[in-house]
Amino acid sequence: MFGDRYWTVRPYRRRLNPMIVITTPTGDIGSQVLDALLQTDSSHKDEIRVVVRDAARLPDGVHDRVDVVTGSHGDADVVARAFAGADAVFWVVPPNPMTPSLAAAFSDFTRPAARAFAEHGVGHVVGVSALGRGTSVADRAGLVTASLAMDDVIGDSGVAYRALANPSFMDNVLRQVDSIRGGVFTDTVAPDRAAPAAATRDIAAVAARLLLDRSWTGVDAVPVLGPENLSAHDMAHIMSEVLGTPVRYERRSHEDLRTQMTGYGLGKAFVDGMVDMMRAKDDGLDDGVTRTAETSTPTTFRQWCTDVLLPAVQA
Repeated sequence: MFGDRYWTVRPYRRRLNPMIVITTPTGDIGSQVLDALLQTDSSHKDEIRVVVRDAARLPDGVHDRVDVVTGSHGDADVVARAFAGADAVFWVVPPNPMTPSLAAAFSDFTRPAARAFAEHGVGHVVGVSALGRGTSVADRAGLVTASLAMDDVIGDSGVAYRALANPSFMDNVLRQVDSIRGGVFTDTVAPDRAAPAAATRDIAAVAARLLLDRSWTGVDAVPVLGPENLSAHDMAHIMSEVLGTPVRYERRSHEDLRTQMTGYGLGKAFVDGMVDMMRAKDDGLDDGVTRTAETSTPTTFRQWCTDVLLPAVQA
């Protein structure tokens, strides 16, 4: 998945108590990875360390079960403390709507960690990334282009790396709860264009499995496609059935999206990156991976709507 490159990596050092480090443990995916690892029932129990800006945001009962390093995982001193003695790391770049450039938000943010991986002998890293590598639009896909460049920074560090190559998240629909409650679902994609979508809980489950396994080597991508391709019209129809009220899809222009995000006060680089990504999705960004049993994940959009969207709309 990373072109023709494949790196020979250091054999990772087995310890009596292996250590997994989780970045963004209070984020949508990171919190679910943390929960999955804490719930795992294994005689070979991994110790867990988290890197968090505000430890008060960790759920009750977690502090006593994990080692906490406070600070930004884009800071060299913080990751030096966090990765000391670590066997595996779950890596997520947090969103930075005010970044001066996408390179600063992704690759530059990641470089201190990539150096620390090598310095501290981290064996395995699992990162949240995106679909699109190898497609004709990969170099003009905004946030996705920057994410793929970040993957290269990690891959060049010498660790065994698995980039979770994700499509759009089903959970992003939650941003429109008020609009959906009023019967309207909006996006910039063509209404009949079918594309993959994945639930964050499935992405977290794949990440947790890889972090616990660690038998894999080299550098590669792991596509997480969800179970089916759906169009925006398909999604609106499913929402209507699950919610028991009509929901229609309205397509908005990329310029409308740009105007809205700019009106929220978001920085130009981030806004441009989002608009370019959405335009690339309409041009086939998420079409480059064939769906197989290995690339599919179990949560259907209908099940996600039942479990997540319906309670949110009813709240």
